[in-house]
Amino acid sequence: MFTGKLKRTAAAMKAALAGALALVLFSAGAEARPAVGDDQGRVEIVISKSEQRMMVYVGGEQVYVFRVSTGRAGYVTPSGTFRPSSMHKMAISVKYGNTPMPHSIFFTRVGHAIHATTAVRQLGRPASHGCIRLSPQNAKMLYELVQRMGMKNTRIKIV
Repeated sequence: MFTGKLKRTAAAMKAALAGALALVLFSAGAEARPAVGDDQGRVEIVISKSEQRMMVYVGGEQVYVFRVSTGRAGYVTPSGTFRPSSMHKMAISVKYGNTPMPHSIFFTRVGHAIHATTAVRQLGRPASHGCIRLSPQNAKMLYELVQRMGMKNTRIKIV
């Protein structure tokens, strides 16, 4: 009879310990996840006009490097730090002959955006009317990243 009672007590203690361990592990996991607004959840897009390169950081860690095209002679890509103001899976530039601008991330009031281009041979040198052009695949990856992480958690720095 003593062994039966001891077995039940041991089983109850084992169940209680397993529950406590699960609670501790669950709580630790919840705290380890980055909250929106933490550095872990921030996206920084850095565009170097002199190198015609874009570096993308998430939580301070570099995740992508892309070739880009910025403004050619007579067309300025602004320098400074910006936040995305709107995103469109497909935008059309009426000003430049109804040119499609897939996966657009707009960042100025006058219409500057990061977007896809079919003129991929021009990537790596200034070629745009002031926007920042990416290959279609890279523009889609960037668009999806910003959409997932949030515009308010994204900063665009152009140097």
